[in-house]
Amino acid sequence: MMAENSGPAAREPVEAQRIGPYRLLEVLGEGGMGVVWLADQSEPVKRRVALKIIKLGMDTKEVVARFESERQALAVMDHPNIARVFDAGATDTGRPYFVMEWVHGIPVDEYCDNNKLNTEARIRLFLKICEAVQHAHQKGVIHRDLKPSNILVTVQDDQAVPKVIDFGIAKAMGRDLSDHTVVTTMGQIVGTPEYMSPEQADSSGMDVDTRTDVYSLGVTLYELLVGARPFDFHAKADFALGIKIREAAVLKPSTRLSRLDATQDVLARYRGTTADGLKKELKGDLDWIVLTAMEKDRTRRYQTVNALSMELKRYLEDVPIVARPPSVAYRAGKFIRRNRGPVIAATIAFVGAVGGAVAASVGFVRARAAEAVAQEEAATAQRVSDFLVGLFEISDPGQAQGDTITARTLLEQGANRIRTELRDEPLVQARLLATIGRVYQTLGVYDRSGSLLEDALAIRERELPGGDLEVAETQYLLGHTRRREGNHELAMVSYQSALAGAEGVEGTERLVAGIKSSIGVTHLAQGQYEDAERWLREALATREGLDDETALAQTLNDLGGVYLRSGNMDSASHYLSRSLAIRERILGDGHPDLAAGYLNLGVSHWFREDYPAAEEAYERARVIYERSLPPGHDRIARVYNNLGETSWIQGNLDEAESRFRHALELKQAALTPDHPDLTSTQVGLANVYRDQGRFQEAESLYRTALRIRTAAYGPEHRQLVEVLEGLATVLDQQNRASEGATLRARADAIRGT
Repeated sequence: MMAENSGPAAREPVEAQRIGPYRLLEVLGEGGMGVVWLADQSEPVKRRVALKIIKLGMDTKEVVARFESERQALAVMDHPNIARVFDAGATDTGRPYFVMEWVHGIPVDEYCDNNKLNTEARIRLFLKICEAVQHAHQKGVIHRDLKPSNILVTVQDDQAVPKVIDFGIAKAMGRDLSDHTVVTTMGQIVGTPEYMSPEQADSSGMDVDTRTDVYSLGVTLYELLVGARPFDFHAKADFALGIKIREAAVLKPSTRLSRLDATQDVLARYRGTTADGLKKELKGDLDWIVLTAMEKDRTRRYQTVNALSMELKRYLEDVPIVARPPSVAYRAGKFIRRNRGPVIAATIAFVGAVGGAVAASVGFVRARAAEAVAQEEAATAQRVSDFLVGLFEISDPGQAQGDTITARTLLEQGANRIRTELRDEPLVQARLLATIGRVYQTLGVYDRSGSLLEDALAIRERELPGGDLEVAETQYLLGHTRRREGNHELAMVSYQSALAGAEGVEGTERLVAGIKSSIGVTHLAQGQYEDAERWLREALATREGLDDETALAQTLNDLGGVYLRSGNMDSASHYLSRSLAIRERILGDGHPDLAAGYLNLGVSHWFREDYPAAEEAYERARVIYERSLPPGHDRIARVYNNLGETSWIQGNLDEAESRFRHALELKQAALTPDHPDLTSTQVGLANVYRDQGRFQEAESLYRTALRIRTAAYGPEHRQLVEVLEGLATVLDQQNRASEGATLRARADAIRGT
């Protein structure tokens, strides 16, 4: 057992060093009014204990009352993280004492530093401390002196076990714990100033409740996370200390760390990270949580220790915290990160795909400078925020009541509520329809995405006559969905309409670059490489001048794809390498956009006939996609398609068949029956069947692919060449040479145009 001021203690005589069955061994430490001894108990059990007894000269009525209160407080508590009370009594001379378990541990801050615990581990340990203090509060006891030195950590069965000790100035809530009255002398501060709440520092000290312990826990958490306390106290007088506690501003933990220039690197190493990494962890939710726990006005503080605990658990679970203002971006981002498969990575992938070009609509207020419009936009944004916050909260276990809430369920419920609840607020309705339509788009559910975006566009065109950036934004999003559906003609119509509405308007450079980039990708999908190159180069010129590396990497990647498919391998390698280098630097290991970079890198290796390197790159992409995207997403299918091609070209036909079949199953589940993206896998599987001698199965697939590509691209498009030649070959092998010759002549004619 340790106590504050554990230096050399006064070695006063204590009843010949023995009190009843307890033989006093040595002083462990002393606080303001008591001395803690290490002692051996001889009966009724033999064990080593900690015995606390009032110090000589401190046995005034007030001190005796406080000590008696502590003894009674500990006696009513039974929690594994609170030091247990075994016995209590008085010496022959009337000095009260109590006996508690001896905690052979060290202060919690020392334990965390000695073991270099990271932020998450410190928070999880802190949550056990909160459970102990909440238990005390439920028993009617306030600690009033919580600090690291009163929270010792011992190790039991290789597990860290914190123990809260020293309820020496605990105050009963709503009832007396003893027959004595606990009196705090007017003007005297009781407690440790560095951890003391403003109300506790008040001259009377009478108006103290559980929220004072919340404040002290907030300071303790601050110190555990940062390695420094929020205040430096130099004054000695109680009145000066009280003023600073009540009035001094509390720096955010991340800011406090930034100002510790000489020591921040050392503090970060004790937390298993770098100074920049620690600042990033603290900035945001943890800043909000700590500052809310330390609010000067206790009505704005967490009202219970349990509320603080729940907030920290939300942080650990990537659930939106209560203390932080509920912006749509924040709440949605939390929901997305929390649901790693269905929404999160898909949404991130979408952001990468559009290159960050579509900002939140409220960001376009600057393009409509009128103050009245800005106010209207702010009100609309708040209404959107409120609606989405309420929608995301259905995933809360308290509201879900045991039901599993999937991303699709959430979106469907949201779409239904939008249509019924927001009929009288058309612009809010349109914004939310567009938001959910965009998320459906990232999930690969293009029919639902298109339906919602079309409705949003119709509302905005009706409510915002004469053209508006929100109309252009919706057209852009709708073009993206149509392109993913394989309807390139309609996609181009939407993109061109969006470009006409946005180009030339101040502040729309990102949006315009995104539209141009998407037009280029649409040309690429149709095999129109010169047009694709022109549009993507225009987008690249803009994005290289903007502070948006994510969007820049996307355009570099797409431009590299143009050169891959047109056979310019040197240029392809240049742009793909630049894109991948940016993504490896700024994205996490599991980001879908990084997988897209590896996918194109694999294609580059494939064209150079370095098939082992291609397969390695594809495998890296596959692992990331399968971890980050919803099961069955069409991007996962693309990887299996490319892996199938790599197996086929190396003669591994059984492996190639398995990979192509899996890719086709995924695509058929995710795409419409006539989607042109199906055809690359159909042709690949047909090639395998042909080489296996399964000519009729191969012919069927070739003909299906030919029909789809002809409908999508026209009868004279170069995308038909490989299908015509594959079908001609399989017809030759079935002794149908004249039919094969006709198809080859058609392929030659297309190639020559």
